[in-house]
Amino acid sequence: MAAPNRSIESVVVIGGGAAGLAASQALADSGYKVRLIERKSYVGGRASSYEHPGTGEIIDNCQHLLFGCCTNLIDLFRRIRAFDKLRWFDDITMIEPGGRCSMLRSSSLPAPLHASPGFLKAHAFSLADKLAIARGLNSFITGIPEDTEENFSHWLVRHKQTQGAIKRFWEPVLFAALNEELDKTSVHYAAKVCRELFLRSPEAGRMAIPSIPLSDLYGYALESLKARGAIINLRTSVTRVTWDESQKQWAVETEPDRFFSDAIIFAVPFEAMARLLPTLPDAPGKEALAAQVSQFSHAPIAAIHLWFDREITGLEHASLLDTTIQWLFNKSKLQSQRSARREQYLELVISVLRSVIPMQRQELIDLAMRELALFFPVVREAKLLKAAVTKEVRATFSIRPQLDKIRPTAQSPWPNIFLAGDWTATDWPATMEGAARSGYLAAEALTQSAGNAQKFLQPDLPSTGFMRLFR
Repeated sequence: MAAPNRSIESVVVIGGGAAGLAASQALADSGYKVRLIERKSYVGGRASSYEHPGTGEIIDNCQHLLFGCCTNLIDLFRRIRAFDKLRWFDDITMIEPGGRCSMLRSSSLPAPLHASPGFLKAHAFSLADKLAIARGLNSFITGIPEDTEENFSHWLVRHKQTQGAIKRFWEPVLFAALNEELDKTSVHYAAKVCRELFLRSPEAGRMAIPSIPLSDLYGYALESLKARGAIINLRTSVTRVTWDESQKQWAVETEPDRFFSDAIIFAVPFEAMARLLPTLPDAPGKEALAAQVSQFSHAPIAAIHLWFDREITGLEHASLLDTTIQWLFNKSKLQSQRSARREQYLELVISVLRSVIPMQRQELIDLAMRELALFFPVVREAKLLKAAVTKEVRATFSIRPQLDKIRPTAQSPWPNIFLAGDWTATDWPATMEGAARSGYLAAEALTQSAGNAQKFLQPDLPSTGFMRLFR
C-alpha cells in the first residue's frame, strides 16, 4: 500500500458516539468535508435514549452525568448549542435507610477546604469516617500517584480507611465515576477523580444532568453538522476499509455503498475496533495494535425505571447508601417535558455490580421496590404503574491498574487513519469527557498530518485557592 500523497480535504468518521461527534464537529467547524457513519439510527453511542416497547416511554439507556472539570465535553455541548440543556447542581444529597439526609456542597472557603464544612456536617459519616476520608483526600492534594500495579482496595487498606468511609464515600463516588469494583480500579484514576471533584476547585466539582433525553441532546450535533455541510449516514455498518490506489484515497465499504475519503477516524468502542482491524491492510504495527485492543475488558451498568401514581420524593437526585441501588434520578423533575404529568418517574442506577446482570427483570424491579421503600416509606402505599430495566453489559471499559500501558494514541499504523474513543490514550478514565477528548485529539492529529495543525483540546480548569500552589 502506497502512502497517501495528497492533502487532506475530506474525512470519514466512523462512529457517532461522543468521540465521533467531537471529531466531526471540530473538523467541520474548521472547513473539512466530513462524512459521519453510524450503524444505529441515532447518535450518542452508549449515551442514548429510545422508546421502550413495554412502557411506551422514552428512556435513557442509563443516566449520564458530567462535572465542571469536563471541559471538553462542555466545549462540545457549546459547539452544538446544547449547553443550555444541562441542569447544574452545587450539592449532592446522600440518604441513609430510614431517610436521614446529608448534603455535600461547596462553601466559600478556598480550595481544597471548600468541601470541608459539608463533610464535617454530614450525618452519614462517623467521626472516624470523616478523619479517614480527610486523610485519604489529603494524600491527593500535592498530586496524583503514578499508575502502579496497586489497586484501590489495597490503597484503602494501606491508608487505614474505615468501613463506613469505604461503603458510604469511596464506593459511591468511584462506582459512579469509574464504574469498576475497587479491587480492579487503578489508584491513579481514582485519585484523579477525587482530586478533580473535591479538591481542585468548587467549579470543577459542580454536577450537571441533561434536562432532555440523551438522544435528543446529542441530536443537536446532527443539526450542527448538517448546517456545516457534513453528510450523515445513519443505519450504516462499515464492513471493510481498503486503500484504493487508483483514487489515492481510502475506501470505506458499507452495505450497499462505498465511500472514498482522504482520511478516516475510527471512533468506535474497542470491541468494534477489534472486529474491523482484520479488514485493514497489513502495516507495521497492525499486530501490535490488535494485541493492545484484545487486552481491554468491559464493566456493566444496570438501571431500573419506575413510574408511580404519586410523588415518592421531591429530591431531584440522590446517592442511596447501604443498598444495591446506588443513585436515584427523579426524571419527573429533571426533564421539563415530564413536569406536567401526574405520575412520578424515577430512574435507579446500579453501577458495576456484575452480580445483578444475570438477575431477571422482575427480580431487579422487586429489589428496587424493597430498597427504595427503606428510604421513602410511601413506596409501600404507592401504585407502581409500569417499570423497565436496562442493562449495559458493555457500558465502559474496565479502568484497571496500568491500563495506560496499552491505550493507543490517536495515531494508527496507517497513514491518514486515526483512532478515537474513550479507551484510547486520553489521560481520562471511561467517561464522556474522555470520549470527547479523544475525538479532539484525533482531529488534532489529522490537521497536523494535513500540514495545518490546529488545537481543539480544551485546557483543564485552573486550580483555585491554595490548590494553585500544587500542580
